Amino acid sequence: MSVSTSSQRPHVAARLEDRAYAVVGRWLARRGWEPRVEAYTGYAGDGWARIMARTVLAPPGTRPAEVAEKDAGSAGRAVRGWRSFLTAAVPHAVVGVEVGGQVHEVRADRGGYVDAMLGAALEPGWRQARLSLGGSTSVAPVLVVPPGPGTALVSDVDDTAMVTALPRPLLAAWNSFVLHEHARRPVPGMAGLYRRWLAANPGAPTFYLSTGAWNVAPALRRFLERHGYPAGPLLLTDWGPTNTGWFRSGREHKLRSLQRLLAEFPETTWVLVGDDGQHDPQIYAEIAAEHPGRVRVVAIRQLSPAEQVLAHGSPVPTRDGEPSPEAAVPSAAAAHGAPQVGATVTVTGGDGNALALALIDRGLLPAG
Repeated sequence: MSVSTSSQRPHVAARLEDRAYAVVGRWLARRGWEPRVEAYTGYAGDGWARIMARTVLAPPGTRPAEVAEKDAGSAGRAVRGWRSFLTAAVPHAVVGVEVGGQVHEVRADRGGYVDAMLGAALEPGWRQARLSLGGSTSVAPVLVVPPGPGTALVSDVDDTAMVTALPRPLLAAWNSFVLHEHARRPVPGMAGLYRRWLAANPGAPTFYLSTGAWNVAPALRRFLERHGYPAGPLLLTDWGPTNTGWFRSGREHKLRSLQRLLAEFPETTWVLVGDDGQHDPQIYAEIAAEHPGRVRVVAIRQLSPAEQVLAHGSPVPTRDGEPSPEAAVPSAAAAHGAPQVGATVTVTGGDGNALALALIDRGLLPAG
């Protein structure tokens, strides 16, 4: 959601996108479309709350729930991915936010995105924030993390929670724009692993970190709920242009998101779950090195050779995006969960069941 500020003058791509928003916005406004707020799941700590949303245009009479569902109608109806991308943003709209008994005004960015840190005193657990724009309101769930020492889990989505075969361009387009959302498959055993971890660590929050676009947030939330994953905030990104180029860096998004979480919850230790199809092992190792003792576990799902080919064109894992033959077989220490950086334990496995067994072997997950 953040916009690069390294250049005062936006990149030509950003200027073209702004012009397109203005033209489409005027055209839809003449046909009676009205501003609405699409609320995303937020999270909070001791005295603050992070509220995330997007301001969009919706047909007259559209209810807030319909805006959030992106024409899904209900969680049981299959929706092709392209519907999620038919969105007309309302740039720079002023949104009212009521959270923790306080009322704030925040302004959306040039893409209609709201990402605001607000003062709020909230009890731990699931709470709500009420967002208002143009006479309509929307409710955002807010996960309040209790103060003090604790543990939390961050999960990648693509090829970790969901089998997606990303980011090869044609497959990415098929999965994102054509495939029915009900046709997307979960990674075997992964939801069960997360539920077991949560049972062993009651109240521990779960975050889902992905380079996917915010447009797919409603479909992704439905997918996670449908397949039994614990509820938690989504940390996605805007695929659109920045001040400096056509697209944002997915690697940078993940790295900065993790750095932010560790700064926001300084007493929390972290379990980071990803896959070896792209940059997750390198990013997680970098975070563990930057914050000794803060990353308790790194769990890496090993893609099959066929999945590796679909993910990046080579049958072996990558190192910073480049095929690395020596990375095809993890070191004996990593494969057996030996400590890596500081107190961090790394485990690997082909799916959630294998990762669960590795964690049980290391005494990090109860066997029962």
